[in-house]
Amino acid sequence: MIISDEATLNRLVIHKTGNKSREEGVKFSKSTIQVSEAIKDLLLRYFLAPFKNNEYFNLYHDADLDLNEVYHFASAMFDDTGSFYLNSVNLANHLYEQSVHPKVKAGEFYVVHFGGLLLDGEEVDAIGLFKSESKETFLKVYPDADNFKVDHEDGININKLDKGCLIFNTERENGYVVASIDNLNKGNDAQYWTDNFLKLRQRNDEFFQTNQALSLCKQFVTEKLPEVFDIDKPGQAELLNKSMKFFKENDNFVMEEFVSEVFQQPEVVETFNDYRRDFEAEREVKIQDDFDISGQAVRKQSKFYKSVIKLDKNFHIYVHGNRENIEKGFDDARGMNFYQLFFREEE
Repeated sequence: MIISDEATLNRLVIHKTGNKSREEGVKFSKSTIQVSEAIKDLLLRYFLAPFKNNEYFNLYHDADLDLNEVYHFASAMFDDTGSFYLNSVNLANHLYEQSVHPKVKAGEFYVVHFGGLLLDGEEVDAIGLFKSESKETFLKVYPDADNFKVDHEDGININKLDKGCLIFNTERENGYVVASIDNLNKGNDAQYWTDNFLKLRQRNDEFFQTNQALSLCKQFVTEKLPEVFDIDKPGQAELLNKSMKFFKENDNFVMEEFVSEVFQQPEVVETFNDYRRDFEAEREVKIQDDFDISGQAVRKQSKFYKSVIKLDKNFHIYVHGNRENIEKGFDDARGMNFYQLFFREEE
């Protein structure tokens, strides 16, 4: 968890980067920027307030971590505060080189040094990298003699951070602990920020382990299980509900306890263990046999862990439990499948 109540904004540089494919170039500031305390408070809110979840990443490189440009320049800043401006220029140039997708917009690029941040109880400093691409129109109403005038001005909404990351000065050997946000782009055009510019991979912590274990279970139940065993949609829904129930009711995940409680039958457990090995190899991850469960990861996955039976385009059946109260059949006269639902009360 990030706590920023005592955070300080120590250094700030703003450059402007364009789209390289349109040859828009980079406009550099000549030095760091000095701002009033009131503006510092607004900037702290703009930069730090959006970072609310516990999903963290590491900077990485396939060959050598120091070849990751952001890692290299951020390390230089942490080691020598006098190099802050020079490395902000290096970072702006690096961002510009990655800004080749046609949807990438020109915008202000902020490089910030923060102090006094708390990350999981540890006080650390951090390098913040932010980019604002969207502008909004604001009305200005002001008195004029005995009347009022209305004007407008384009600016940045401090409640809507477009892109940003915090590189915390801890776990340097692993590529630092990094929090990242991209509120504008979610598709391929977002790759230039997370994949090409920052080069991030998810940090192997309890959030990551919980997220991967839930993904494994869902994929196994919805894709692999129907291939191997005669299991219908209500049966799948029951297993998804039991899986999510286990994660919500326990603080610690133990693989052996989970599979015996949820899947029970030895042949299903054996198939799950085989599928787990394939899942880990395909994604190049290792799901631990024992780890602390991240409540935030559970809440995030629960949005996609819906036990829903979709019937043509007419009906959706949400199954929350009591598998024995739903039965599937076939109507010969109509030549159609049907479900029978048994219940005591209607709300």
